[in-house]
Amino acid sequence: MSVTDKLTSRLPVLGDRGERKDVVAVVKLHGVITPTPSPLARGSINLATVESALTRAFDHDRLKAVALQINSPGGAPTQSGLVAERIRQLADENQVPVLAFAEDVAASGGYWLACAADEIYAHRTSMVGSIGVISGGFGFTGLLERFGIERRLHTAGSNKSRLDPFSPEKPEDVAWLEKMHSQLHELFVGWVKQRRGDRLTDAEDLFTGDVWLGQKALELGLIDGVGSLRQVVGKRFPDAEISIAEPKKPLLARLGLSAPAAAGALLDAVSTKAAWSRYGL
Repeated sequence: MSVTDKLTSRLPVLGDRGERKDVVAVVKLHGVITPTPSPLARGSINLATVESALTRAFDHDRLKAVALQINSPGGAPTQSGLVAERIRQLADENQVPVLAFAEDVAASGGYWLACAADEIYAHRTSMVGSIGVISGGFGFTGLLERFGIERRLHTAGSNKSRLDPFSPEKPEDVAWLEKMHSQLHELFVGWVKQRRGDRLTDAEDLFTGDVWLGQKALELGLIDGVGSLRQVVGKRFPDAEISIAEPKKPLLARLGLSAPAAAGALLDAVSTKAAWSRYGL
C-alpha cells in the first residue's frame, strides 16, 4: 500500500460519523464578580468574560442541559444580574434545563448566579446564601494630616463628592448609602423569590446575609439537592458526555505575556483576597 493509500484509508467516510452522543455543557463561573478584571485574569466574572463560554455551551446540537459550576464569593450586583439574565435568555431560547453546582462558595452574587438555574445543587461542605448587600472602603483623612498633605477637591453639584475617602464621613452620605443598599437588597430578595418560589422556607434569617453549608441550605430551600456535578449529571443524563465550554483567553494571555506589576494590580489582589476571606478562604 502506498503512502497516499495509507493516508486515505485513515480519513473518515462522509456520512459515517458513528453515533453522536448527547451533551451536557459545563460553564465554569469562578472568581469575584467585577466589571474591571485584569487583562490576564480569568478568575473573575462579568458578562464580557463569560459571554463566549455561555454562547458555546448553548450551541451544541445534541444539548441535553447546561451545568453552571459556580465558585464565587460575589461582587458587583449589576454584573451578577447581567450574567444571570443572559443565562436565562439563552436557556429560554434553546429550551434546555440549566443546573447550577456550588463548589466552595456560591454566596452573595455567586448565589444570584446560581438562581439563574432551574435547579441548584451543592456539596455538603459548600457555603451557600449570603443574600445581602455589602460595600466597604477606607478613610484617609488622618493619613493626609499626618504627612501635611492638603486635599483639593472641586465639584459642581452638592452631592458629587459623596463618600470621598479623603474627606470626613458625613452622616447624610451614610444614610444615602444605606438607602441604596436597602434597594439593592430588595432586588436581590425579589430575584431569589422569583426563581426559587415555594421551594423556599419561611425562615426568619433567610435574607439576613447569613451563609449556610449544603445540607442546611437544602433544608432552607436555597438548593434542590446535595451532590457534585458528575454525580448528578451522571444520574440524570447517563448517556450524555460532559463538554467544558471554555471562554476565550484575554489577549495578553494568548500572547503568553505576564501582567505588569502595578499598584492598581496589587490593590485588586487585596480586594479579591478580602472577598474570599469573608468565607474563610
